[in-house]
Amino acid sequence: MSIIRRIEGATSIRAVRSGLVNIIPILIVGAFSLILETFPVEAYQHAIEVFAGGFLKTLFHIAYTATFGVLSLYATYSISRSYMRIKADPDAISGGAVLASMASFFILAGVYLDNFGTDNVGPKSMFLAICTGLGISALYLRLFRVFNRRKRTLFSTGANREFNRMLSMVFPVAVSIVAVTLLNLAVMRIFDVDSFRMLLQNLFNELFSFGGVGYFKGFFFVLLSSVLWMFGIHGSDTLEGVMQKYFVPGLAANQAAIAAGNAPTSVLTKEFFDCFVLMGGCGSAICLLIAILLFSRNRARRGLAVTAAFPMIFNINELMVFGLPVIFNPVMLVPFLTVPLVCYSVAYLAISTGMVPMITSNVEWTTPIILGGLRATGSAAGAILQVVNVVIGVAIYMPFIRLLDKRTDEEIKRNYDSFVEFYKKNEAALASSKLTDLVGVNGEFAKGLAAEVLYGVEHDQITLAYQPQYGYDGRCVGVEALLRWKHPVHGVIYPPLVIKLAEDGGFLAQIEENIVKKVVADRPKILEKFGGDVKISFNVTGTTVVTERFLQLLDSIDSKQPFRKKNFCVEVTEQATLAFDDRTHAAFDRIREMGIDLAIDDFSMGQTSLEYLKDSLFDVIKIDGSLVKGLTTHANCREIISSIVRLSSTLNLTVIAECVETEEERDILHEIGCDNYQGYLYSPAVYLY
Repeated sequence: MSIIRRIEGATSIRAVRSGLVNIIPILIVGAFSLILETFPVEAYQHAIEVFAGGFLKTLFHIAYTATFGVLSLYATYSISRSYMRIKADPDAISGGAVLASMASFFILAGVYLDNFGTDNVGPKSMFLAICTGLGISALYLRLFRVFNRRKRTLFSTGANREFNRMLSMVFPVAVSIVAVTLLNLAVMRIFDVDSFRMLLQNLFNELFSFGGVGYFKGFFFVLLSSVLWMFGIHGSDTLEGVMQKYFVPGLAANQAAIAAGNAPTSVLTKEFFDCFVLMGGCGSAICLLIAILLFSRNRARRGLAVTAAFPMIFNINELMVFGLPVIFNPVMLVPFLTVPLVCYSVAYLAISTGMVPMITSNVEWTTPIILGGLRATGSAAGAILQVVNVVIGVAIYMPFIRLLDKRTDEEIKRNYDSFVEFYKKNEAALASSKLTDLVGVNGEFAKGLAAEVLYGVEHDQITLAYQPQYGYDGRCVGVEALLRWKHPVHGVIYPPLVIKLAEDGGFLAQIEENIVKKVVADRPKILEKFGGDVKISFNVTGTTVVTERFLQLLDSIDSKQPFRKKNFCVEVTEQATLAFDDRTHAAFDRIREMGIDLAIDDFSMGQTSLEYLKDSLFDVIKIDGSLVKGLTTHANCREIISSIVRLSSTLNLTVIAECVETEEERDILHEIGCDNYQGYLYSPAVYLY
């Protein structure tokens, strides 16, 4: 785990992961375009070819070419941009790194050749894109710092500031491109190839030039293909030359043998790998998909699996490989390499021993499992073999999916603890700003947590706890409903943070309406637990309590279960200051007419709080807990509370002191005339269920 954490924390790994996640929209569009273009049903293929003169076929092909066909270009751009973001160098022009990386990729991929096509810039060149995005960005950043440290300028300082900043990119971009060009020319001259990319392809082909076509050559082919995928290289496409030379002829040999009246003998064919090893794509990814759906507790990961499921049925797995991501993921290394090798060995044994017939029919690589095995072998045994391999693969992936969940939970918990600590330290300062607008890690975490809170609201995961309020004589006089939301990983979230995220996300009113409904539904159990005459309070922000929507909700409840004489109380909280206008007065009058009392929460001696008393807007005052906590250490707190109590007595208002935690605090409050208390001295908030 320690090694994994160090690997995952490396700048290059973080940049690659972030960069690949950012191109998921392209992956989704490309995957579905490819499926729609190559769907392995003859009637469907005929329909899209003849409809409107092949309009649909052309449409799907163009969409595929503009996405998967140039996938490496998107990856180069995104990885370079992510690398510069992580380095967070405010002086460097990150756009220059992206330009240098893309230009270098074009050179190394050989796009200057006459045979430019998707082979140069599509999935086959993903490894080159990763290396270029990282390597050239790092080189550019170093050159940029050297150039600017020496404060050289190419032109007069009379140009405007933005123009001079753009000029500062010229030297590092130019040097990067020249260096890559020289490297590419050297490779071309020394190895007699068209480009650096071609050198990589030739090197892989040479690895298979020894020995005959048998179990070990196929085993090595599967292993190398999976290893290449782990590093972002499209293994199947990179080794396409090997496939064509050594394994594709196997099917023709089997068909020729049957035509001659002989038994087929070639176990290894292209269809063998497509149907029994690359099920769902590289890494036998259909097994990974099923393992995630069955065993993962991570909602985001399960969501990715659901999105990737349809393409993976047709063996298109880039969305899973780059979105999870599998590549550069140390947790997934063992199963991603092991499962294909186990599936390969099981299939080779089953076919070579005659348990499953030899492959004698051509099968498109996009053919789904079961159907593919059935067509390839002409026997149900082929389909059963696929199912057996899937079951074995899921069993191997399962513990690693749970480990991945554990790692993700640990990372999320670290981020959560850091975020909550940040929020508590800056709670007052953040009150007037949106957490979701923050930049950096805290902003990203706030966005994610806000989305999870909304999910909890929509799926009725918000619960209530009730904190009792006691008189000096020890009798329970009321309860306050307090919002609680239990995160599946972090447990109960700091309630003020939940309220803040809901406010920032625009669904706070929805939460407050749900609270009202729950409180009304809980009333019988509240009375049973705390007594028949307790006052039941629930919190509503000042912005919500005056809205027509909220008032209509109260009207609707009141028409079915009248509030009058049921001792309900609305505690108005100051997320936003109430306006002292006719709308507020009218809203409060409607609430009182239903028999509901009004309380002001967190009352202090500020100008705003005092204004609320001017027109007798409230029936109950709850003294701010910070004043109560200062009773024993600050004499001013005692004087302020004493003034509030005297003023409330004059105005015939009930006073409740919050956050009463010690007998000393209670006794002081009693001395100055406050005899209603809420706090841990008496009871924490308790659940009814």
